[in-house]
Amino acid sequence: MKKKVCLTTLEFPPDVGGVGESVYRIARMLLELDYEVHVAVFHFNKKRKSIQRAHRKTIEQDGILVHRLKAAIRTTEPYSPSVMIMNYRSEIYFQLKRLHQQFNFDLLHSFFIKETGFLTTLLALENNLPIINSIRGSDLHKHIFDPQQHAQLCWTLEKASWLTFVSEDLFKRAKVLVSNIEAKSSVFWNSIQPVYFDNFATPELVKNLRGMVIGSVGRFRDKKGLEYLLDACVQLTAENVELTLLLVGDFVAKEQEYWQEEFKNTGITNRIIVTGMLGRAEAMAYLPHMDVFMIPSLNDGCPNAMLEAMLASRAIVGSNVDAIGEILTDGVDGLVVNPGSSEEIAVALRKLERSPQLRQELGKAARKKVLKQLAPAVEKENWAKVYQQVLPKQKFKQVLLDISRK
Repeated sequence: MKKKVCLTTLEFPPDVGGVGESVYRIARMLLELDYEVHVAVFHFNKKRKSIQRAHRKTIEQDGILVHRLKAAIRTTEPYSPSVMIMNYRSEIYFQLKRLHQQFNFDLLHSFFIKETGFLTTLLALENNLPIINSIRGSDLHKHIFDPQQHAQLCWTLEKASWLTFVSEDLFKRAKVLVSNIEAKSSVFWNSIQPVYFDNFATPELVKNLRGMVIGSVGRFRDKKGLEYLLDACVQLTAENVELTLLLVGDFVAKEQEYWQEEFKNTGITNRIIVTGMLGRAEAMAYLPHMDVFMIPSLNDGCPNAMLEAMLASRAIVGSNVDAIGEILTDGVDGLVVNPGSSEEIAVALRKLERSPQLRQELGKAARKKVLKQLAPAVEKENWAKVYQQVLPKQKFKQVLLDISRK
């Protein structure tokens, strides 16, 4: 009989987001490894415009049973955010518990430990199930600084049966917080399927690109380090370098005003193009039209956008943080700069502007690396090892428990 596993997440396609794409990819790998795969998607309605009962919608999506869990909204009147979150988590936990009672899972696996990890770990421990917690980025880079979350995050790390990290930086921070996790942890990068860019239509905005096209892709927010890229572009334009800064995506809503002010202060708004949020295929269609792909993040886990740029044979300039600095080898398949350094970004961009041949060489090397070292077969083997490590151990523990009860 197939082992039943349930992955918990805040997003899953068609939701837009890197974590959702990763969860989908991993779910498909687990199907290929002969597991019965369920995905529980937690939905938190911040706007609360109308009253609704708690409900669950289940569909089969590419062989995966996807359960979208929604908490009840019993009043649209404003009240304490902490009470709202408490009520939401209580409702979602109850639905997740009902889901387990119906399907009797053999293993639970959470992605992004702040929202999903605590609830999933609590359910696992209460039902003597193994629990894998996968740390992706902001959960330890940002949310650990929330004093109300610190104890909960540490508890979730401590109680996991196994932990996975997408970068050594994340693993090092977790070890500082909880010192005894090394024996139950794995660090490995995301993978990506090959993409054939010739199949994409040329985007309409390409006709507006001028000079060296410096591009980036994503949902832009504080951690992306975009201020330092803007400063570097201002330096280059002052040196009469013709360029276009192409931002494929948009800014998170709460930071829109901040970024509008930042753009205004640069004095080069006529050289900046922001596409607005696009689907994954639409966004990737811009990559072949970039001369340089920039990822100046202050922290960023293992960003799918960079892997897509590597597949597109782009010359990449990336910060020496998380998997960005681990994957890129400076001067071989990219240029690596220190995070928060406008000057280092400007130096790297000058070098690439002056040498189209270097851009081509770095792009070819990046594509070669991503096809070999970040292939889906590599990640699939890593997940197979993790699941084989966790499930037999739990089975052995249950046997001992049964013996002790006799």
